[in-house]
Amino acid sequence: MREQSYLILLALAPEPLYGYGIIAAVKDLSDGRVKLGPGTLYGALDRLAEDGLITRDREEVVQGRFRRYYWLTGPGREALEAETSRLTALAARARRRLAGPRISGSPA
Repeated sequence: MREQSYLILLALAPEPLYGYGIIAAVKDLSDGRVKLGPGTLYGALDRLAEDGLITRDREEVVQGRFRRYYWLTGPGREALEAETSRLTALAARARRRLAGPRISGSPA
């Protein structure tokens, strides 16, 4: 799973969000490292919807601006949980390898 897709699913886990809310949540979840532009976001949302991982929740107009909210589906939550488990296991393996003995003469 692409990092951007993972972060979008993670942003939607607690509640439905609209475009700007997703962009802000992804930026926050990644400590500012991942900044989604509208084109990237809506392309990813379309792919995630086609895959059945998210769905449109509702639409509304706020101060003359259109907002379309997205929600994580059951399969989306399952995919998010599976990817979180995979990343957790990978991080644990990385910690073990980094804590292992270093071969003498190897770069630090």
